[in-house]
Amino acid sequence: MESGNEKHAIIKNSSRSTRFGNVGWYFVKFIGLFCLLYFGTKAIIGLAAPVGHYSSFVEHYFNYPARLRSSLLNGTRFFAGLAGFDTYLCDAYHVAVVNGRGIHIVYACLGYGLLCFWIAFVFADNGSLRKKTAWMLGGCLVIWLINVFRMTLMLVAINKGWGHPDNLDHHTLFNVVVYLIIFLMIWVKMRHPAPKTE
Repeated sequence: MESGNEKHAIIKNSSRSTRFGNVGWYFVKFIGLFCLLYFGTKAIIGLAAPVGHYSSFVEHYFNYPARLRSSLLNGTRFFAGLAGFDTYLCDAYHVAVVNGRGIHIVYACLGYGLLCFWIAFVFADNGSLRKKTAWMLGGCLVIWLINVFRMTLMLVAINKGWGHPDNLDHHTLFNVVVYLIIFLMIWVKMRHPAPKTE
């Protein structure tokens, strides 16, 4: 027969094994989905470009980076308008102030890596599909808004003649700010864990 101490040790070891097993499975899901989303996005960008291995099917039906860029440009126009600037879209990559200067939105400005990180984190965690979807959409909206505010500030700054430190890269600053907010959202989410499913 097993003693009380032996039973306690078995339960403790089993609990530890389950806990580490769950953590391992979480990272497998997280890294797998992040790689799928991130490199899948890069593949879509490559296939939707009218050079190399171009695919009209991908461009017309799966080119979400172009739609994301369009939403950022129009969001920038909206908030710049609230600040009193009359703006227009020069093309699919540029937004400018009428009789003023503009900004160029390239793929590096879209923040899709940050979006992929957040979606993969939420998807890999426990919880119902409905709650996961709500967290994913809410977090993506926050990241999108921060990016729009950054672009709006850049557009206003270059037309107002505001200077900035030469060693300050706005892409790096944006990534730092967004990752800090992502970790804050992660902290909030972990304080409201999803109920365990049997």
